[in-house]
Amino acid sequence: MQKQRPKHLDLAKIRLPVPGIVSILHRISGVAMFFSLPLLIYLLHGSLSSAETFDAYRAVIANPLIKLILIGLLWAYLHHFCAGLRFLFLDMHKGLELQTARATAKIVLAVSLALTVILGVALW
Repeated sequence: MQKQRPKHLDLAKIRLPVPGIVSILHRISGVAMFFSLPLLIYLLHGSLSSAETFDAYRAVIANPLIKLILIGLLWAYLHHFCAGLRFLFLDMHKGLELQTARATAKIVLAVSLALTVILGVALW
């Protein structure tokens, strides 16, 4: 007997559970940090080289669009850190039950967003 399988997956209708969303965001945040690392190292080098370049970088960072990009990178770091801690506990076989896994995934999302808001407001 041959199973009737769908020929086209409607990705808009597929709904991931919260732990799946946290896992995908963990990967996305890691990729974002990886690709932004050369730029951040270049900016750090430039800001430490002389007072003039530091003042120039301060002027660039005063732009609200640049601030939003940096806050996005801050979220990427915080989410990656919090989700990484969660995955370390999962690797130690802690929190594998369905309800616990869902609760810790929601906690990761809430904590990373809350820390981003707190630090983003403090740094703005």
